[in-house]
Amino acid sequence: MNQAALHDAARLLLRIALGLLVLLHGIAKLRGGMAGIEGMVVAQGLPGFLAYGVLVGEVLAPLMLIAGFHARIGGALVAVNMLFAIALAHTGELGRLNASGGWALELQGMFLATAVAIALLGPGRYGINQR
Repeated sequence: MNQAALHDAARLLLRIALGLLVLLHGIAKLRGGMAGIEGMVVAQGLPGFLAYGVLVGEVLAPLMLIAGFHARIGGALVAVNMLFAIALAHTGELGRLNASGGWALELQGMFLATAVAIALLGPGRYGINQR
């Protein structure tokens, strides 16, 4: 396999892994309701309707990543979603370690870093519009 094909395959793997894992969080929110997130948003003094942005970051953006449809935008949306999630729900854990010695926010950190990488790299040739 040539170098370009390996890079495209790696981008595809990143897109699918991030897309599926974040989409599962979005599906859980669709099934469980938005009241908890809306409460966190309002508690920070923000309008409650902003809570529905999580559906963009955890449903629409992951579908964009999986399909490779404007994947750079999808990656950026997931990254912004993760920044909001960290700010609203996980600020107290920023400097903590979990029971096994890892960073308490390792999942959120990995989602954020992978989303930024996709936003910078693009989808590769195995995407709908390769942008």
